[in-house]
Amino acid sequence: MSLTIVTSKHRLRAIWRLHRIQGHMMSSSVEPDVLLEKVGRAGVITMNRPKVLNALNLTMIRSIYPQLKKWESDSDTDLVIIKGVGGKAFCAGGDVRAITEAGKVGDPLARVFFREEYILNNAIGTCRKPFVALIDGITMGGGVGLSVHGRFRVATERTLFAMPETALGLFPDVGGGYFLPRLQGKLGLFLALTGFRLRGRDVHTAGVATHFVHSNKMSDLEKELVSLKSASAENISRVLDSFHNESSLDCDEPFVLDEHLSDIDRLFNSSSMEGVMHNLKADGSEFAKKQVKTLSKMSPTSLKVTFKQLQLGATLSLQDVLVMEYRLSQACMRGLDFYEGVRAVLVDKDQNPKWRPATLQEVTDASVEECFSSLGDTDLTL
Repeated sequence: MSLTIVTSKHRLRAIWRLHRIQGHMMSSSVEPDVLLEKVGRAGVITMNRPKVLNALNLTMIRSIYPQLKKWESDSDTDLVIIKGVGGKAFCAGGDVRAITEAGKVGDPLARVFFREEYILNNAIGTCRKPFVALIDGITMGGGVGLSVHGRFRVATERTLFAMPETALGLFPDVGGGYFLPRLQGKLGLFLALTGFRLRGRDVHTAGVATHFVHSNKMSDLEKELVSLKSASAENISRVLDSFHNESSLDCDEPFVLDEHLSDIDRLFNSSSMEGVMHNLKADGSEFAKKQVKTLSKMSPTSLKVTFKQLQLGATLSLQDVLVMEYRLSQACMRGLDFYEGVRAVLVDKDQNPKWRPATLQEVTDASVEECFSSLGDTDLTL
């Protein structure tokens, strides 16, 4: 059998899988994927895909964006609240399997999804109305983009925050290059490179959330917010502060990384990814060894791209970061590691990706620079 026939068969199989996934993503089920309601003077966005941990798809993005813009200019709307259903997740991320299948066959979804997702992230970051994200449960990847750029982010003891993209051959996108380098010291870089998971009150301590409220008080909090006669930022802040101050759960527990913050600042302080690895290997502590082991599993290309992304993002506006990240997203679509990472972690689940290139040393500066290069007429515009 010729190589051409084999390649064609693989391509046809990928197209079939993509159409099946897209059909599932775009299908009009009895329950919509996202609920958009007006409650009092509040616009309420509810992610409604509990069976898939409220994973974000294109249908949801295209529903949320125009409604958010409408509420922003509506004199009868004072604030916007976003939440998830099911109790397990706020939003566990974007629908990367669909994007993977699209990227393999050159389907427009691989461009359209990132473009429209980032436009929504920017709309949240620039929203003129107070934006309150109730991040109760798993909040990763695309879910972070739906929350972290809003003015208020409320975590609970069930919140699990992570940006695990380097394990997928991707990078911490949705504005990760903006908010991560603005966390204390080198904490954001550490979270970006290692995918370290923060839970509960630690999400607030790290600065990802603005408030911490016990999960059994979230419905009371929401009721109080939507019943505000004057939902100014100050009044919303007052309500959130009140609930935060009444939530004593784990308040005496030290931050999970407390004893390692100075180590993180020291070991992750370098002008290059290779320098970080050198620092960790030379240190020899148990903490440093653990990070070497973790980082050795990640895509070397993703690590270098992420390092540069946060280095540049530290001094850029959110808009400029999203333009940069759109370029990076399309570089990932052109590359190999994203497809291999999704295969190893989400599809076959063998957790044994074969990265190409396989080592940091083999990832050239030129190949990293190429990821950041302008896309010309197809660049993201905000």
